[in-house]
Amino acid sequence: MSTDFPFRTSSIGSSGPAIQSIVVTPSNTVDLPVAIRAVTINTPGTISWISWTGVTCSTGPLPAGTYTMAAMRIRATGTTAVDITGWV
Repeated sequence: MSTDFPFRTSSIGSSGPAIQSIVVTPSNTVDLPVAIRAVTINTPGTISWISWTGVTCSTGPLPAGTYTMAAMRIRATGTTAVDITGWV
Protein backbone atom coordinates (compact mmCIF):
# COMPACT_ATOMS: atom_id res chain seq x y z
CA MET A 1 0.00 0.00 0.00
CA SER A 2 1.40 3.45 -0.89
CA THR A 3 1.15 6.48 1.33
CA ASP A 4 -0.26 9.52 -0.44
CA PHE A 5 0.94 13.02 0.33
CA PRO A 6 -2.20 14.64 1.80
CA PHE A 7 -1.33 18.15 0.61
CA ARG A 8 -0.51 17.23 -2.98
CA THR A 9 -3.20 19.46 -4.49
CA SER A 10 -2.93 22.40 -2.10
CA SER A 11 -0.44 25.16 -1.46
CA ILE A 12 0.81 24.86 2.11
CA GLY A 13 2.56 28.23 2.26
CA SER A 14 4.68 29.56 5.08
CA SER A 15 1.75 29.92 7.47
CA GLY A 16 0.27 26.47 6.84
CA PRO A 17 0.72 23.41 9.03
CA ALA A 18 4.07 21.70 9.37
CA ILE A 19 4.42 18.53 7.34
CA GLN A 20 7.56 17.15 8.99
CA SER A 21 9.73 17.61 12.06
CA ILE A 22 13.45 16.99 12.46
CA VAL A 23 15.86 16.90 15.38
CA VAL A 24 18.27 19.81 14.98
CA THR A 25 21.96 19.46 15.84
CA PRO A 26 23.62 22.86 15.46
CA SER A 27 26.65 22.87 13.14
CA ASN A 28 28.88 25.51 11.63
CA THR A 29 29.53 23.42 8.51
CA VAL A 30 26.64 21.01 7.84
CA ASP A 31 23.27 22.10 6.44
CA LEU A 32 20.06 20.58 7.77
CA PRO A 33 18.80 17.58 5.76
CA VAL A 34 15.82 19.71 4.73
CA ALA A 35 15.25 23.46 5.10
CA ILE A 36 13.00 24.43 8.00
CA ARG A 37 10.49 27.21 8.55
CA ALA A 38 10.26 27.16 12.34
CA VAL A 39 12.00 25.81 15.42
CA THR A 40 10.86 24.80 18.86
CA ILE A 41 13.42 25.24 21.63
CA ASN A 42 12.78 23.49 24.91
CA THR A 43 15.60 25.17 26.83
CA PRO A 44 15.91 28.97 26.68
CA GLY A 45 18.85 30.47 24.82
CA THR A 46 19.96 32.11 21.60
CA ILE A 47 19.77 30.82 18.03
CA SER A 48 22.07 31.58 15.12
CA TRP A 49 21.11 30.35 11.66
CA ILE A 50 21.77 30.67 7.95
CA SER A 51 18.63 31.59 6.04
CA TRP A 52 17.40 30.02 2.81
CA THR A 53 19.01 32.97 1.01
CA GLY A 54 22.40 32.47 2.70
CA VAL A 55 22.18 35.31 5.22
CA THR A 56 23.52 34.68 8.74
CA CYS A 57 20.97 35.72 11.38
CA SER A 58 20.85 35.52 15.16
CA THR A 59 18.56 36.24 18.07
CA GLY A 60 18.99 37.60 21.54
CA PRO A 61 18.00 35.38 24.47
CA LEU A 62 14.70 33.59 23.84
CA PRO A 63 12.42 31.74 26.26
CA ALA A 64 11.40 28.18 25.44
CA GLY A 65 8.86 28.22 22.63
CA THR A 66 8.31 28.02 18.88
CA TYR A 67 9.74 30.61 16.49
CA THR A 68 9.37 31.05 12.75
CA MET A 69 12.49 31.26 10.59
CA ALA A 70 13.54 30.19 7.13
CA ALA A 71 16.73 28.25 7.82
CA MET A 72 18.98 25.84 5.99
CA ARG A 73 21.45 25.57 8.90
CA ILE A 74 21.37 26.19 12.64
CA ARG A 75 24.86 27.33 13.57
CA ALA A 76 26.72 25.98 16.62
CA THR A 77 28.45 29.33 17.10
CA GLY A 78 25.92 31.68 18.62
CA THR A 79 23.35 29.01 19.50
CA THR A 80 22.94 28.34 23.22
CA ALA A 81 19.37 26.96 23.08
CA VAL A 82 19.22 23.17 23.28
CA ASP A 83 16.69 20.44 22.56
CA ILE A 84 15.76 22.00 19.22
CA THR A 85 13.10 20.66 16.85
CA GLY A 86 12.92 21.98 13.29
CA TRP A 87 9.58 22.21 11.48
CA VAL A 88 9.27 21.78 7.71
